[in-house]
Amino acid sequence: MTTLVFGHKSPDTDSTGSPIIWAWYLSEVKGTAAKPVLLGEPNTEAAFVLKHWGLEKPAIIADVSAEDSVVIVDTNNPAELPPSVNEAKIQGIIDHHMLVGGLKTRSPIDITIRPLACTATIMHDLMGADLAKAPKAIKGAMLSCILSDTLEFRSPTTTAHDKAVAEKLAADLGVKIADYAAEMFAAKSDVSAFSDAELLRMDSKEYNIDGKELRVSVLETTSPKAVLDRKASLMASMEGVAKEDGADQVLLFVVDILKEEATLLVPNDLVKRIAEASFGAKVAGDTVVLPGIMSRKKQIIPALKM
Repeated sequence: MTTLVFGHKSPDTDSTGSPIIWAWYLSEVKGTAAKPVLLGEPNTEAAFVLKHWGLEKPAIIADVSAEDSVVIVDTNNPAELPPSVNEAKIQGIIDHHMLVGGLKTRSPIDITIRPLACTATIMHDLMGADLAKAPKAIKGAMLSCILSDTLEFRSPTTTAHDKAVAEKLAADLGVKIADYAAEMFAAKSDVSAFSDAELLRMDSKEYNIDGKELRVSVLETTSPKAVLDRKASLMASMEGVAKEDGADQVLLFVVDILKEEATLLVPNDLVKRIAEASFGAKVAGDTVVLPGIMSRKKQIIPALKM
């Protein structure tokens, strides 16, 4: 039986690259047949990474069955996984997010959750000397995941170890980090082809905060104006997206990678109340700038309150 390796819905670079990396490791090193799959279309940065390193885009699946063996990476949150994930034969979890709870397994499994900025950094450590066997494309995917999740080491989630691993990979590959990261971020910033609803869901996670179901969306970009010029239509689309997804509200944070700040769209009094209570901000219009806010995992979600 072939083990399916996948990350979260709305796959970013880490949730696209890490399944590819781990499926290679299981198949080629551990002798366990495995293949990477996705739970949606990869974002523009992840699509660039696949093309740059000559990697095939994994198949997209909607659900799993009781017959499927699976390894879950870059999440442990059932809300971000296939509806029937608890019926599948979960073999392992590799993640760098807080433990959410709700996953059930049929037997004891290997779980690795470490306080690092990127799942691929954890995979680097788990592979050890076996990483030397990896082809250039697998190492390239690993480097890409780390640069994406750390925003080229700007994110407060970045650890010295993440940076050291990325620098070692880049040296091995002959890649200049600043130049390659700029290409990645340019690809991430080109969102012109996406509808408002697609942008609101592109890098989005679901959380319950004080009894409110929130879809917390982040758009990381080097061209925030391209997104903020669409703020009126984005805010008009929030109610429909929230209703379709069973949420009370969509929060959209537009992260300016270069200025290292986030702009939160404020469509109504609920979001205004959340912004002021969570970040100590004074909201006077339909946006509020949050200096230094870069990470949903470390700075946004822990702060959210009503």
